[in-house]
Amino acid sequence: MIKNTKRTDSIELSTIRKLFEVTNPNAINLGIGEPDFDVPENIREAMKKGMDDGFTHYTSNKGFDNLRKAIVLKLKEENNIESDIDDVIVTCGATEALFDCCQALFEKGDEVLIPNPGFLSYEAGIKLAEATPVGVETPMENGFKLMADDVQEKITNKTKGLIINSPSNPTGAVMEKEDIKAIADLATDYDFMIISDEIYEKIIYDNKKHYSPAAFGENVITLNGFSKTYAMTGLRLAYMVSPKYITEDLLKVHQYVTACTSSISQIGGLEALTGPQDSVNKMLKEFKRRRDLISDSLNDMGYECVKGEGAFYVFPKVNNPEIFVQKAMDAGVICVPGLAFGSVGQDFVRMSYANSYENIEKAMDILKNMD
Repeated sequence: MIKNTKRTDSIELSTIRKLFEVTNPNAINLGIGEPDFDVPENIREAMKKGMDDGFTHYTSNKGFDNLRKAIVLKLKEENNIESDIDDVIVTCGATEALFDCCQALFEKGDEVLIPNPGFLSYEAGIKLAEATPVGVETPMENGFKLMADDVQEKITNKTKGLIINSPSNPTGAVMEKEDIKAIADLATDYDFMIISDEIYEKIIYDNKKHYSPAAFGENVITLNGFSKTYAMTGLRLAYMVSPKYITEDLLKVHQYVTACTSSISQIGGLEALTGPQDSVNKMLKEFKRRRDLISDSLNDMGYECVKGEGAFYVFPKVNNPEIFVQKAMDAGVICVPGLAFGSVGQDFVRMSYANSYENIEKAMDILKNMD
């Protein structure tokens, strides 16, 4: 029998996907981070027209020009990021963009800082590049926010990169401007690359504002996409914008992983950026309503819960998360053990409120009456 590589031995299959694929389909799923909304009508119509017009062939590896021009304009106007169309690579989701970054930047002997708790793909992507992930703790008492002082304490002469994610999966935390700017300065001073995962950028509440580290420093690759803001998860569309000196290396990985992103998805992305934003505002209003419901309900049940300022997750503290998750699953509610996101999550579970208000109400009633 042929032996697999040590790289794949070093990682596990996604806990989130395991729960998604093997559990009761009739259960209320608070485990998956996928908006329950349909793709907005204007985006669907644009993609249908693209099909009718025969736009079903390969695009350039980086993505078609009109979409990348729209991305450059969006970054300048909304994120204060100066970029060029040649610095933009359109990818098959943010997951591919993350993989490309890890493969192009990191190797054995490198250390890469990641938030703890943080999205589980960060650790896996780093390990597949044979580098070493190093967690930066973001405890509940700090609102789960990544802070510059904590990052600085973890920097060594082996530090090659840092992945940040604001708003955060799994906690909903939104980083402060001061920390974003200070971390961008650290990347310059200590010469490491920030990979800034900004996929939840538009899903933000309570008059909080999103800040991009690339607005404050040059050692930044910005990742963003369409899955969360426009409910386009299955269309697998995202992008990364990098400093010029690393773009070609990122493109090498992208070329040999996917060649190019779906042409029809790219048409949808162009309409998403340039068309009306009413659907985004509507989804955001509904997400906030659901956040308030699930956060208040969990706190009323005695499960300490920070009311997240962004994304669509809560990270309540529970007794014995493994038993809690199993009991909840048996009762008909799916959630994810917090330990899947790092050691700081060992006393927590993650719940997504990217589900209907009515289903969340039912789920909270089930948990309230759970033995």
